[in-house]
Amino acid sequence: MQFTVADLEREPIQFSVALPPAPAQGSIDFGEEAQQVGDLASEGRVEVLHEHRGPKEIVSDIRLKGSFRGAFEAPCARCVEPVRHELSGEFDLLFRPPGVDSLGSEHAISTPETEIGYYENGGLALEDVLREQVLLSLPARTLCQPDCKGLCPRCGQNRNEIACDCDSGPSDPRWEALAGLSNRIKS
Repeated sequence: MQFTVADLEREPIQFSVALPPAPAQGSIDFGEEAQQVGDLASEGRVEVLHEHRGPKEIVSDIRLKGSFRGAFEAPCARCVEPVRHELSGEFDLLFRPPGVDSLGSEHAISTPETEIGYYENGGLALEDVLREQVLLSLPARTLCQPDCKGLCPRCGQNRNEIACDCDSGPSDPRWEALAGLSNRIKS
């Protein structure tokens, strides 16, 4: 769903969508980070805000305020098995045309400026915003269980399901100096 400044100049747009999981048309590709399970529901309001920067300079910002909710699967960081996450969130975002804030040289930005995005070609795609919001809502590290044993580095078996017979292999001689350290340290 594309929101253009030209459309928003006429009136704000209320939206309510349910995006299907990939590979359906209109779905969002989350890459390897997540897999959508069921519809991704989102609703909200989009409007254009005019920022006056002088007598003749008016910047058309797009404000997107809304919410999302949906079920996703992300791979476990150790065994790569899918882990289900029920995600929901709210957002209130501001987007500006590209280049409007450039001063020609590098400068420090304030905290509020870090929350401003930029739109291109006179508009903004809701799917791009939702993709970013979902990926930001996922935990930084997903584990299927706190004590996940992961995959065997030799045969690739999931150690949570099968105890493989792979030996631990030769140790790296660079670590031999630390081998008995735990026995020498007193509690």
